[in-house]
Amino acid sequence: MPVKSLLRRLAAPAMVGMMTMALNNVVDAIYVGHGVGPLGLTGVTLAFPVMMLLMAIGQMFGIGAASVVSRNLGAGVVRRAELALGNAAMAVIVAGVFVTAVCLPNTAALVRLSGASETALPYAKDYLDIVLAGAVFAAYPMTVNNLVRAEGNARVAMNSMLLGAGLNIVLDPLFIFALNMGVRGAAMATVLAHVAISICVTWYFRSKHSTMRLSLAAMKPNWVVLRETISIGFPAFIRMGAGSLIVVMVNRTLGMYGGDLFIAANGIVGRTMMFAAMPLMSIGQGLQPILGFSYGAKRFDRALEVTRFSLLAAGAYSLFAFAVLVFFAGPVSSIFTSDEALVEIGAHAARYVYAAFVAVGFQIVGSVVFQSLGMVRRTFITSTSRQVLFLVPLLLVLPYYLQTDGIWLSFPIADALSAVLVLALLVPLLRDFRRKRDLQVQETTMADKETIEREGVPISTQ
Repeated sequence: MPVKSLLRRLAAPAMVGMMTMALNNVVDAIYVGHGVGPLGLTGVTLAFPVMMLLMAIGQMFGIGAASVVSRNLGAGVVRRAELALGNAAMAVIVAGVFVTAVCLPNTAALVRLSGASETALPYAKDYLDIVLAGAVFAAYPMTVNNLVRAEGNARVAMNSMLLGAGLNIVLDPLFIFALNMGVRGAAMATVLAHVAISICVTWYFRSKHSTMRLSLAAMKPNWVVLRETISIGFPAFIRMGAGSLIVVMVNRTLGMYGGDLFIAANGIVGRTMMFAAMPLMSIGQGLQPILGFSYGAKRFDRALEVTRFSLLAAGAYSLFAFAVLVFFAGPVSSIFTSDEALVEIGAHAARYVYAAFVAVGFQIVGSVVFQSLGMVRRTFITSTSRQVLFLVPLLLVLPYYLQTDGIWLSFPIADALSAVLVLALLVPLLRDFRRKRDLQVQETTMADKETIEREGVPISTQ
């Protein structure tokens, strides 16, 4: 299939599915903001770093195994792809159980670490208790849906997440309003949605519809495959894990300089940013199997074409999202709450945080290129540069001089610097693709000439 058509075919379902998954967090925040109030929204925001940690675990095994799967399927080695699937599923289940065992008895300490005041702490603890009880189901869908996309069936991943989001949207008002469960109801709805997604995708990999099959034999630890999976996926874990720590830093600093309303505003801005970034991640997820297959099959012409087109599409969307998020910051914030003070703080923060969103698409898709090719070092650098290399120092310095505005300004500066770094690493790779493509064209041309001469047909007549 032509590369552009194939990318649209894979990215569109991934986009719907990813935005649907992000909608779970957004819907929770909307219902909590209107049904419980600003303190409830603050509590959910304080619990969010732990949820990000669970997503980071799921992404580590999912992204790492997806690279192994797509390259091996491209090379025709289905058995090794199945080992990557089984080992990733086994590893994320073990990791989820471990997180529950360690963190569930310590939820109060975790939300205090995140900067909870005494008034917000009960809301955060109520929410986090239930989320941690279902930690396996928060991480597992992140892993296996990446593997569904890696074998080219993005529509299955989309349908599973549509199922989960639809269930969450129905259960949220039932638990929060009808049963008067407050933030506990929002957490319960989220966990049940994750359970539904987990069942759906597991059934797919056990059915005849999948190229690979999830079996107990494939789940037996294979340390070579696990090591490759973790080495490729670890940068994603660091990126999201660092994001979790950064949310803790931001919440604590906002609590120091602003208070609970500023923490709630950070929850609004963070969820909006996550939702807005999902199409960019979907472009990357559409790119990943095509680039992995093409690279494994040594089709450098297709590798170059799909990379260029993905970067162009990401840039165009980033520009559109920037305009919406900056110029309609007030109306977007009002979706989450009717508290006028919180709306004003959220809109002010959004105009700062999204100032460099035009660079985010290039940074995200550029990092996926290195991940798809199994380039561990470059993946690690590009995946972690925004949070670790740039954002953390800015968050440590700017608030000292500018208070809460210093926090908001740290994000666009980090986005811009990270995009420059990705550009510096990506340009030589694209040149290498172009060189190898041109060399293959020359070799093909020479082979055609030799065939024509060998068969005795004058070249001039061809």
